[in-house]
Amino acid sequence: MLKAFDANQAAHALRLAQATLQNEADAIAALNDRLAADDSVVQAIALLLNCKGRVVVSGIGKSGHIGRKIAATLASTGTPALFVHPAEAAHGDLGMVTAGDVLIAISYSGESSELMTILPVVKRMGTKIIAMTGKPGSSLADIADVHLNVAVAKEACPMNLAPTTSTTVTLALGDAIAVALLDLRGFKEEDFARSHPGGALGRRLLTHVRDVMRSGDAVPKVLADVKLTDALLEITQKGMGMTAIVDGDNRPVGVFTDGDLRRMIEKVQDFSKVVIGDVMHANPRTIAPEKMAVDAVAVMEEFRINQMLVTDADGKLVGALHIHDLTRAKVI
Repeated sequence: MLKAFDANQAAHALRLAQATLQNEADAIAALNDRLAADDSVVQAIALLLNCKGRVVVSGIGKSGHIGRKIAATLASTGTPALFVHPAEAAHGDLGMVTAGDVLIAISYSGESSELMTILPVVKRMGTKIIAMTGKPGSSLADIADVHLNVAVAKEACPMNLAPTTSTTVTLALGDAIAVALLDLRGFKEEDFARSHPGGALGRRLLTHVRDVMRSGDAVPKVLADVKLTDALLEITQKGMGMTAIVDGDNRPVGVFTDGDLRRMIEKVQDFSKVVIGDVMHANPRTIAPEKMAVDAVAVMEEFRINQMLVTDADGKLVGALHIHDLTRAKVI
């Protein structure tokens, strides 16, 4: 059963939460000022940018959790990276590390025994080491090629014990480095999508028109000389709310939609004598199958249409696209 808060407890809890956020914000601001005072972060970014192998991130405890996130962020933004647990590295996983790699070692105290066991070996291999510690004079800082100082004045923990502000600052610096590398590598939205194919951005930027269009017999089409009634039958059977009107070479010359039909009802009494070529919209909007699906969305939104025809390089009809197809594919 949940314990009820009285007004004083609620106010105290809110003050603690706000104090924590302020503490961590102040520490990040202090780190920002500290970065301007020396070129350590620039040196670290240069090492990572010129790395011929992979970035290996290692740390234990809370530093290990932060390290995993930094490695994941680097890997997803164009810098090949992986996390190696230092204890496992001492028992065989060190074989993952090569001379062409750069190792980012994270330990606030700079004295992690697990890291200090493997770093001399890594150093002898010729692997460059970037240390992230809160103690510039620590053993880890001394052995590193570049030391990044993530010291904080005080943890957010009231007892100044639990890693809170220090892990936030370390994570923020990892993000800062990843973003700098992302930009320096010319990393684009398309690159991000390729490493996130299961995400919303991946679907938007990796889905082509050909992947979602209807093709073959599913495409509604009639010749320009057929009666309107026959065209309406095609619209009903294919369920796209429209039909393409094509010439003898299967090139679209027009389109007729449900909306066009509703507007005609007010003006035409006898549909049986109407020829579809006389009431179609000529020069319909088309798109190529190799175009990105998001391009089709942009055209539909610009011209406020729900359907588009898909034509090949010769201008022949090869498919049709409905706004619902894009919705089902989660492109929009």
